[in-house]
Amino acid sequence: MKYKLIKRNKVYEGRVFTTIVDEVEYLNGDPTIREVAEHPGGSVILAAFPDNRILLINQHRYPLDKFIWELPAGKLNRDEDPLMCAKRELEEETGYLADGWKKLTSIYTTPGFCSELLHIYLATKLKEAPGGRKLEAGEETMTMKVIPLQEALSMIERLEIVDGKTICGIMIGERILKNNMNHNS
Repeated sequence: MKYKLIKRNKVYEGRVFTTIVDEVEYLNGDPTIREVAEHPGGSVILAAFPDNRILLINQHRYPLDKFIWELPAGKLNRDEDPLMCAKRELEEETGYLADGWKKLTSIYTTPGFCSELLHIYLATKLKEAPGGRKLEAGEETMTMKVIPLQEALSMIERLEIVDGKTICGIMIGERILKNNMNHNS
């Protein structure tokens, strides 16, 4: 739907996102308000070992006030390349580096009100990083586990993995990894 922007109001500029409230007019002349959470986006990593075990993290999510299972991920810094962000977050959150990288997709997380675009990568040829994990402030309670990809799929079915970016990464990655195994057999 097309509209005419009448007035843009930056209501709040925070560390994670900016809140914008726009006064707009639809083409038929009806006025309305559109609220937008402007977000810089981020990168998500499906880190897979040769035997198709993957890395998951369990972290407390403040808005939910509970711990959830997720793929490693992080917010883009200003003008940061999404692949560089993925590499940084993989090392920080898991203590691993990867020599193989493949972009799986990009997704808008909640396009009804948020501009966040996440870039999802498959990381392979994993090796432990010197110095291990480099958790940031607030991530001290984050734990990590290595599980078979099939177990992660079962966790999705059992509603133990409920994070959208994680579900997307696992489901798309599973197809790629399955095709790689079929070609290597």
